[in-house]
Amino acid sequence: SDAELLAILIGSGTVGESAVSLARRLLAAVDNNLHELGKCTIHDLKRFKGVGEAKALTVAAALELGRRRQLSDLRERPR
Repeated sequence: SDAELLAILIGSGTVGESAVSLARRLLAAVDNNLHELGKCTIHDLKRFKGVGEAKALTVAAALELGRRRQLSDLRERPR
């Protein structure tokens, strides 16, 4: 699931909350829309309890890589 993949990036949760639960909270905040999650800034992500600079940067970097992959696929498709 998207939450499980996001949890792998997050790595660990907090005392009382697993990484999967934290990932579900992040996704719920954007109505489970990865595109909207990709629009979140580092500051936005850090507002969540359990998300610091390192986790926010990891999530943002992964979403940016996904965005770039999608763009490169669009450019490389034969017309």
